[in-house]
Amino acid sequence: MLRKLGFGLLWVGFVSYAFLLAPPQQPDTFTLIQNLSTGQWDGINPIIIALFNLMGIWPMIFACLLFFDGRGQKLPAWPFASLSFGVGAFSLLPYLALRQPNPEFTGEKDNLLKLLDSRWTGLAIGSAAIALLAFAFLGGDWANFIGQWQTSRFIHVMSLDFCLLCGLFPALLGDDMARRGWQNSPLFWLFCFPLLGAIAYLIARPPLPTEEAPQTTPNPV
Repeated sequence: MLRKLGFGLLWVGFVSYAFLLAPPQQPDTFTLIQNLSTGQWDGINPIIIALFNLMGIWPMIFACLLFFDGRGQKLPAWPFASLSFGVGAFSLLPYLALRQPNPEFTGEKDNLLKLLDSRWTGLAIGSAAIALLAFAFLGGDWANFIGQWQTSRFIHVMSLDFCLLCGLFPALLGDDMARRGWQNSPLFWLFCFPLLGAIAYLIARPPLPTEEAPQTTPNPV
């Protein structure tokens, strides 16, 4: 109950801060989002470009856990996972507040679950994330980024959203590890390391065991 209350209060606090206390919205925000979305990156700080694209990487990481977790929940995970591509933690926090602990997986994996469970998917997501981090750290202007963080609601809230997603990953990690036979593993704390730990987990985790479909024997003639 305290866990649910904590996630609920965190969601209310984040929403309230984003709309009431964050820096004001800048008049060029829509144009910036449009340019970031369409790849027109000339003149945009590489840190902003990397951060915007990493906000698309995080939902992919969460999807690799959410769709398995949702199999045993009363509410489906896919609406929250889908919305997270647009609003990040704003949609994931309600799911975390409403879900029940779910350290087991029953049934078979469909094609989507097989894709999300694949180590190759983890490698693809990890390669893209590391490339974006390198792009930001090697070519970014940090003084400019700090200035925009202090004055632009979009940059400010997006940055906080990224940090919040880093902090929320462990909330699903423990159950996903248990589903794969990694209960009480000390590796849990390694995989909690912001972003890089989540990438390492997707690459290192063993495939999820599933129930085999019962075989039927033909009736004797």
